[in-house]
Amino acid sequence: MSSLNYAALLTNDSDIQKAGAAVIIGATLILFGRVINKKLVLSNGQVDPSLILPADKGGWFGLVDFALNAFVNFFDSILGKNNRKHFPFIATIFFFVLTANLSGLIPGMPAITTTVWINVALAVTVFIYFNAQGIKAHGIVGYLKHFCGPLVLLAPLMFPLEIFSTFLRILTLNLRLYWNIAADHMVLEIFTSLLGPVLPIVFLVLGTFVCFMQAFIFATLTCVYILLASDHGEEEGHH
Repeated sequence: MSSLNYAALLTNDSDIQKAGAAVIIGATLILFGRVINKKLVLSNGQVDPSLILPADKGGWFGLVDFALNAFVNFFDSILGKNNRKHFPFIATIFFFVLTANLSGLIPGMPAITTTVWINVALAVTVFIYFNAQGIKAHGIVGYLKHFCGPLVLLAPLMFPLEIFSTFLRILTLNLRLYWNIAADHMVLEIFTSLLGPVLPIVFLVLGTFVCFMQAFIFATLTCVYILLASDHGEEEGHH
């Protein structure tokens, strides 16, 4: 199948199908989170100390524990431990995007993140969240001030440019995810058609890596945007 035909195939996948798959993935992740929470938390709301897993313990629960610890360390390296209130939001974004990306590698499943509607919804959610955190941290006037730049004389020029740059993040988050996942599926489809019944394992592994990296980048950018919005005023004070 040529790349042109594959692009047509992506276009023919209905947005309703992808939206439905996104809802199913979201509901599954919520259910999975509730199962994990029920297993960890006692009736008094405290974490069951007997379930604090040693590093060498295996099983699916151990894998989840390892993944969450790794993600917490990554989160702390960007936003710091004092900003862990944002962790549930960042983790939700990361695991949803990762699962949505990986689901597209399953035969018969639509490539959810190759529709702009899902990606724009994610990007707008991130946009609303980091701006809300900026307003919460500095107030509306204080938050708007950082769009004016360090010099009062340059404020009339800087303010519209900074506002435009901030809104542009919706587009960049959307297109970066869309084109990378679409290109990954296009390459996988081309080599699958060329090799016939032979499964292109190398490209499947590469596709899995791309799916992970795109979720990782999306979550990293979200962390950075939250940091810039909520800490900007403090940085200006230090300078």
